[in-house]
Amino acid sequence: MMRIAESGFLFFVCALLLAAFFMRQSVAARDTVAGPVPAQVVEVSDGDTLRVRARIWLDQDLLIWVRLDGVDAPEIKGKCAREKEMAARALALVSAAVEDSRVLLRHIHYGKYAGRVLARVETSHGEDLNTLLLGAGLARDYNGGERQSWCPS
Repeated sequence: MMRIAESGFLFFVCALLLAAFFMRQSVAARDTVAGPVPAQVVEVSDGDTLRVRARIWLDQDLLIWVRLDGVDAPEIKGKCAREKEMAARALALVSAAVEDSRVLLRHIHYGKYAGRVLARVETSHGEDLNTLLLGAGLARDYNGGERQSWCPS
């Protein structure tokens, strides 16, 4: 039978190992994968969000939501008719740009919401989706914080 001092020491060692594991996970969350990582577009949900299947390792595919890093596009379920109309145009533009479904992901890192990552996305024709949306007036530069309204005041 284990003595109290030994069980306390064992508990302490286990706690240290768990703390080290979670600290490593926290550091890993800040890591960025430079890419390029080839991916296949499965779905375009709106102007700045895609679902892709990316090959991350030999025969290991990952199905993940990707939010375009650095831009904000209008929302499909927007607050006014103008936002909804712009969102539909942004969705159509991105859908057409990734029609062949092949893209490259670059500068991939964790987003603030679980289950998705932030990345720059380049089409098979070498077009950056951010540049495409910004050029069409269907997105704004965005680096976090409060989003601006797409609706008239």
